[in-house]
Amino acid sequence: MPRRLTGKLVVATHNPGKLAEMRALLAPYGVEAVSAGELGLPVPAETGHMFAENAAIKAHAAARATGIAAFADDSGLCVDALDGAPGLFSADWAVGKDFGPAMARVWRELSRRGATAPQMRRAHFVSALVVAWPDGHDELFEGRVHGTLVWPPRGAQGFGYDPMFRPDGFDRTFGEMSAEEKHGIDWSRGGAALSHRARAFVKLAAACLEKPAA
Repeated sequence: MPRRLTGKLVVATHNPGKLAEMRALLAPYGVEAVSAGELGLPVPAETGHMFAENAAIKAHAAARATGIAAFADDSGLCVDALDGAPGLFSADWAVGKDFGPAMARVWRELSRRGATAPQMRRAHFVSALVVAWPDGHDELFEGRVHGTLVWPPRGAQGFGYDPMFRPDGFDRTFGEMSAEEKHGIDWSRGGAALSHRARAFVKLAAACLEKPAA
């Protein structure tokens, strides 16, 4: 049976955009979230070969360092025509924290393969969320969202590859959507959510969190 989360939680990230999304998702549950970056924790080497493995590395490192439960996400963009790249290396394609060059590289690689037609620009985002406790116990939850890449990128919301990713069923990119539209959760519709991270969080919340009484 999944272990419940209460009280304080470390969000094992140094990415301010990702932290903002995590805090927004956790807010309704009365969980106090502090980030690994705010605590000055080192960034562990992400040596895994899957998103879930890297999320676990980050979550366990933060839990061991702080003595409280930690929550980590590892996510990325997987482009069908690029054999799943950039995938685990999504952040590495950026220059510093600038994803403009990363998006340009995706388009350049698609162009080299002659894969610029809309039907050849299929891609999906993956999010693996791991909650780890100091005693070594952990829980894993995964979410995906499929869509089509656009060029040039559109919108300045979100972060990472959001401006070039248009989710299925929408005519706007993640970069053109508000934070609420991208990762808001409609509990009246059984936890319907759009983003990969929100979809993974719905599973985590059902297993490990309990909303405080109104």
